[in-house]
Amino acid sequence: MTYTIKKTSCNNLEKIDWSQADGIELKNYMGSKPEHFPNVLAKLLYNDKNIFVCFRVEDRYVRAAAQKLQGPVCRDSCVEFFFTPGEDIADGYFNLEINCGGTILLKHQTTRSTNTIAVSDSDCKKIEVKTTLPKIVEPEIKEPTIWTLQYALPIEILERYAKVSKPAEGVKWRANFYKCADDTSHPHWLTWAPIDRPMPDFHQPDFFGTIFFK
Repeated sequence: MTYTIKKTSCNNLEKIDWSQADGIELKNYMGSKPEHFPNVLAKLLYNDKNIFVCFRVEDRYVRAAAQKLQGPVCRDSCVEFFFTPGEDIADGYFNLEINCGGTILLKHQTTRSTNTIAVSDSDCKKIEVKTTLPKIVEPEIKEPTIWTLQYALPIEILERYAKVSKPAEGVKWRANFYKCADDTSHPHWLTWAPIDRPMPDFHQPDFFGTIFFK
């Protein structure tokens, strides 16, 4: 699985032209095929300071309960970007998980639960997040709902926690993109790059795809 991230001259998340970006569809799943299978489209752009990410989700049974940084956002309706900021997954990876209300979990680890470092609250607060839903969505929205979540991830944050191949033309990172909703009435675990494991577990860098900066 490969994806090309194009460069943008825009520095303002509010003014990003997402029509410039190619889309990623999350068509694979872990565990049994879910009864509720949301349509999820992700788009990325970058400049010298930020990685810009946008998820658009055609969803249902939507929930957001976690409201503290580094909280259990994966239990909610949640979109996730796992990535090694370079080509060698042995250097470890970041897992950036944000629920539909905009609450962030961001950690770096070598492998699952090994050498895990939680990115500081002060650094997490430097990630600009824009979502179309309120911070708390409870009770669950059972009707069909389209929601979007966008964020600007400062590259300087990543450099404090890991070796980073700074985005530029020709640079490659390893990554995967996910959508989950563990504690909703209709749980699911969707992926971009397929993961060959019998049970849901997104912490599988061996199965990361490759993203190219153009």
